[in-house]
Amino acid sequence: MTVSEGKKNEKLEVMRHSAAHVMAEAVQSIFHDARFGIGPAIENGFYYDFDLPRSLTPDDLPLIAARMKEIIASDVPFIHQEVTKEEARRLFAAQPYKLELIDEIPDEKVSLYQQGSFLDLCRGPQVSSTGKIKAFELLSIAGAYWRGDEHRPMLQRIYGVAFDSEKDLAEHIEHLEEAKRRDHRKLGRELEIFIFDNEVGPGLPLWLPNGGVIIEEIEKLAKEMELKYGYVRVKTPHLAKEELFRRSGHLPYYAETMYPPMEVEGVRYYLKPMNCPMHHKIFASKLRSYRDLPLRIAEYGTCYRYEKSGELLGLMRVRSMQMNDSHIYCSEGQFEKEFAGVVFLYLEYFKIFDIKEYYMRLSTHHPGGLGKKYVNNPALWLKTEDMVRKAMDHNNIPYREVADEAAFYGPKIDVQVKSAIGQEFTLATNQVDFAQAESFDLKFTNEQGLEERPLIIHRAPLGTHERLIGFLLEHYGGAFPVWLAPVQVVIIPVADRHLDYAYKVEAELAGAGIRVKVDARSERINLKIRQAQLDKIPYMVVLGDKEVEAGTISVRLRSGEQRSAQSLDNFKEATMMAIIKKLNELE
Repeated sequence: MTVSEGKKNEKLEVMRHSAAHVMAEAVQSIFHDARFGIGPAIENGFYYDFDLPRSLTPDDLPLIAARMKEIIASDVPFIHQEVTKEEARRLFAAQPYKLELIDEIPDEKVSLYQQGSFLDLCRGPQVSSTGKIKAFELLSIAGAYWRGDEHRPMLQRIYGVAFDSEKDLAEHIEHLEEAKRRDHRKLGRELEIFIFDNEVGPGLPLWLPNGGVIIEEIEKLAKEMELKYGYVRVKTPHLAKEELFRRSGHLPYYAETMYPPMEVEGVRYYLKPMNCPMHHKIFASKLRSYRDLPLRIAEYGTCYRYEKSGELLGLMRVRSMQMNDSHIYCSEGQFEKEFAGVVFLYLEYFKIFDIKEYYMRLSTHHPGGLGKKYVNNPALWLKTEDMVRKAMDHNNIPYREVADEAAFYGPKIDVQVKSAIGQEFTLATNQVDFAQAESFDLKFTNEQGLEERPLIIHRAPLGTHERLIGFLLEHYGGAFPVWLAPVQVVIIPVADRHLDYAYKVEAELAGAGIRVKVDARSERINLKIRQAQLDKIPYMVVLGDKEVEAGTISVRLRSGEQRSAQSLDNFKEATMMAIIKKLNELE
């Protein structure tokens, strides 16, 4: 970011903060007994939380926006003042949320800003006057617990966006519309990929047949890649005894995100939140020597985590997940090659999926969290963090460093991606573990015949099926590349008399391993083509009298492009090549 870009962003942030104050004033003019929470600037806009006498509806937003425009047009100044805490309490005597905030201010002086009739707690800065607020729009209403605490009152939050110009605002609104079109929850329903059901439970996705195909294709890819790079595959149970998770450290470090235990015959069992402890048991199941290392154990294991209800988000954050998990057991001398090898595997996957918006984040510990959030071994934290830096630096892999984001047992590289709708999240992770080998008494005999603890690398280059497929739905806008598309070819007979030939073509393509179906409905051809485009099927094979007589096919791409008549054999071979090469459409 250049200096001028930084200054522009600071100016925008101030304007957005001021827009939040103007919105609060507008709400106060409509709801005289409103009680106010907080109203910060956020990325691209602002929000404010309100405790109001009735629930807001979308119809209220234009009324509030209209009042905001009147306040902006009046161009009244933002006036700063400082008062004592005692005076602040008097001024905000009817505002319980503000009184709570005043009590937490460490200084004896309280900073306030006023524009027009509205007075608010605020450190500033603000724009000089309301007229400096340029282009804005109110977007939505949401619920938000006071201070983010589900045990506190639920407030109503109004979100808005603000920009320097109407042009920038219009571009952003168009981006938001595109984000709605690409929302994986919307596409998941329309393309019949997955559903959620209240009777099954929140955060527990049900994969429909189309989703099942995508899962199987991704798992097939993972198996091919892991076989290529020397992994062995295992299977482990969905639950285990409490003592296993106490030994691993998930209890107590991870207890809040684990499902409560179940008791059977006096023994407590937990659904597994991770595959790690099971894999450690597999490593420990026989004597190991340096010749066995590195040992790369892989599994697509189903795990369960009790995420808070308010944090669940479609497939991006769920409670049941199928994890592309693996654990690499290696010596210290092998660590750099193995750790960098995992990162290069990420890059290979990203090339296949055409993922370009990402960065590597080195997540380290914070000394203040030792013994609470992190395993209490300062020396090993510093040593392993340095080992990760060297592995990345020696292999010229760029990364950013962020403190206090490590796993409880060691540092990690998180791969942060930005989805097509602008959300950033962790898609993959590569973690170092210096604690579990001792916890599980894992060891191998080194070349000198002495026992040694292995280092453990936890890696999940494809994260979970759930998050990856949610991301890919938005990334591709539902138009999956040929190899990943649930249905790769739809055959569209022009009339019922062409059905026999259509089923013959279907059998030929299916025999070659191509996912194909016949649209045998007695509907107009344009309607069938439109449905295939809505279903985002890569290829449409259209069959009429001419094709039946010549024994050929006509091909139409989902983009709308039409290809000249061709032989079935040529199309079959080209489609199989597109699948093998993992292409989007025929070249």
